[in-house]
Amino acid sequence: MPASRLPAIEHFTLANGLRVVVCHAPRLKRAAASLRVAAGSHDVPLAWPGLAHFLEHLFFLGTERYADDQKLMTFVQRNGGQLNASTRERTTDFFFELPLAAFGEGLDRLCEMLAHPRMTLEDQLREREVLHAEFIAWSRDAKAREQIRLLDPICANHPLKAFHAGNRFSLPVPRQAFQQALRDFYQRFYQAGQMTLCLTGPQSLAELKALASNHGGYFIAGEAFRQIEPPRLLQSETVVQSVDKSGGMNLLFACEHLPDAADESVTFLCHHLNSAHPGGLVALLRARGLVETLKAEVLYQFAGQLLINIEMVSGHDSAIASKLAPTGESHPAIALILDWFRFLRSSWPAARADYNLLQQRRLDTCGALDLAQHFARKAPQGLSESGGKALIALLEQLTAHSESAVEKVDWKLPEPNPFLTSQGENSGAEGAIYLRWTLPAPQPALWQMLEQSLHALAEDAKQAGVNLAFTAYGNDWQLKLVGLNAPLPMILDHALALLSTPNDAVLSRYGQLDQQPALIPIRQLLKSLPDHYLNSVPGEIIQDVQALWASARWMSFATGLSEQTEQATNAALGLTPGRQGQSGQQAIVLQPGKHWRSEASDSSESAVLLFCPTSSLSVADEAAWRMLAHLASGPFYQRLRVELQLGYAVFSGFRQIAGQSGLLFGVQSPSASVQALVQHITDFIAQVPELIGSADLPQQQQALAAQLDSAGMESASEAEMLWQAHLAGHGADYPKRLLAAVMDQQKTALLNAADQLEEASAGWLILSNSSSRRH
Repeated sequence: MPASRLPAIEHFTLANGLRVVVCHAPRLKRAAASLRVAAGSHDVPLAWPGLAHFLEHLFFLGTERYADDQKLMTFVQRNGGQLNASTRERTTDFFFELPLAAFGEGLDRLCEMLAHPRMTLEDQLREREVLHAEFIAWSRDAKAREQIRLLDPICANHPLKAFHAGNRFSLPVPRQAFQQALRDFYQRFYQAGQMTLCLTGPQSLAELKALASNHGGYFIAGEAFRQIEPPRLLQSETVVQSVDKSGGMNLLFACEHLPDAADESVTFLCHHLNSAHPGGLVALLRARGLVETLKAEVLYQFAGQLLINIEMVSGHDSAIASKLAPTGESHPAIALILDWFRFLRSSWPAARADYNLLQQRRLDTCGALDLAQHFARKAPQGLSESGGKALIALLEQLTAHSESAVEKVDWKLPEPNPFLTSQGENSGAEGAIYLRWTLPAPQPALWQMLEQSLHALAEDAKQAGVNLAFTAYGNDWQLKLVGLNAPLPMILDHALALLSTPNDAVLSRYGQLDQQPALIPIRQLLKSLPDHYLNSVPGEIIQDVQALWASARWMSFATGLSEQTEQATNAALGLTPGRQGQSGQQAIVLQPGKHWRSEASDSSESAVLLFCPTSSLSVADEAAWRMLAHLASGPFYQRLRVELQLGYAVFSGFRQIAGQSGLLFGVQSPSASVQALVQHITDFIAQVPELIGSADLPQQQQALAAQLDSAGMESASEAEMLWQAHLAGHGADYPKRLLAAVMDQQKTALLNAADQLEEASAGWLILSNSSSRRH
């Protein structure tokens, strides 16, 4: 198996009290920062619900030093990075990832915005409306309503039962008492003693330490203090069962006074609860027809308290509910779950080594941002000796619930992940394999059946450092494997076997409804955009898998493979179903003008995607469109999200669909209509020539070229770019040609591209969740 690539780690504390973790990982190509503040929504005075979340939003509005297009969000967007923040019950996290050349400037902006926030009344009033829009969307979300119902048994005086989202009414910005509370909360919690900063990247430990010391010194000195502990979760019960409207069931387990290493133990427990391997809990429940899926997750953990939810869903509506007697007695699955808990209590030591190995592999292969968040949050790295003791304490509480005995079950621990221990070169190099099948017509039912059959394999692959995805778009199916070289061929071999000859259990799932929760409108549109652009037309439905493969043609593409992996991959490809060879599919060309498509949605909010393809597949056109996207992303967000306050989901960027390049604009709004959103996007596009005219083009070229240089691209991103180039018909010299085309850009050519964009000369695809049109 590949040798461990764990980073060199150092912990230290600055003079002002800031705790710092620096991680030197030479395998990384980018750097990331994650800053955790020990303060969250449950630390806010009861009079001001949502104050912590509101403050998180305010930080991103800029500072005196970094205002407008120099603030952190715009800077990260301009440099092709990623950025976000999250307010939880007892913590708030800020994190970003950037190319190495821009990382120091990004860190300076992050620390500056938290140390010296502007927070003018004008900013607060404007941002409160954005928060209110988020609240409206949250209140209408079925999953959010289900979460509220799920927490109904929690004690009334526990903060979990309180409202924390924040809205226009709970945040009275003009009131002096609110302003004082906002200042008090900021001064109490946003000081160095309450913070942990983690920096990860390929830089040396000395360089990372210097960055942390220079910028972490911005914060006011302070000491860490213990946050107020909450009351009990439940009055007396350990477990509460409830049935939701769809017939699924939730088991809510509450624990108190757990030892410090409980985070390790519950992560270990949920990992094994969620495993679908033979001999385990999920496999038995499925075999007995009690559930189809089981998902265990931690809903809350703080100060020795723990709340675990086990969600069980049947393959048929109301099947869970039908198992409950009229007297309200327990579902039969509960006794089996508790018996499995007792089994794990005695057998966990045998599973510890394999579990720790997969946790090590996860850290060996995750990106800079995931690594930074892991150490900033002090996430478990496995199950230690103290974690084992905490697991026993946890299982003792979970099995204290009185439950009728069940028959003797021969429980088994899962077999070791074969991909995790696969032998191969130890370089730790990463590669990618793509397979695409072209079908006579879309086959959504067959695709869903086969995609579901790959779930267990995908989970094993992920644990071994390989991401596996089987997707459908237009008339095409695509299998993608990206990750460590060593296990790639074996995973491909297993995937092709599952796809070629599905077993009876897989075939029995044909035509069953997808149990996945509904996506928010903008995410649903993103998911279906390729189908709409490729104009897939329903054709003859094929129910026989072998008949389908007989009519399919396939092509493959690989990059980053070692010689050993390439040989094994070529052997595995011999199992590929269908006929090898290009399908002869022509590139999709939109006619000039605006083309409207719509998709039904139950949401009352409006969502719009506007995809503007390039006029050709040439590298020159792609370079021009990439530059337009680069120049537009920050100003588009500033205009529609900050100034016009249209909604919380606002984005733009470069997008490729089956080799076709284009600009993508997206907005979801709780107030504006589809027509209004399209008009706002159109108005912005009309201003793109001004952005070009005012741009420092050489500087922007350097920034964009740095993002496209393989030296600074993560392996997965580089592989996807090369795959899209392959679909567009470009050769091996594509990366060099693209960089040259970016550096050769002239403002005249960009202005011509902007004119083509505004005139929709290559067509606009406007996809919305409304059938209303405005031509």
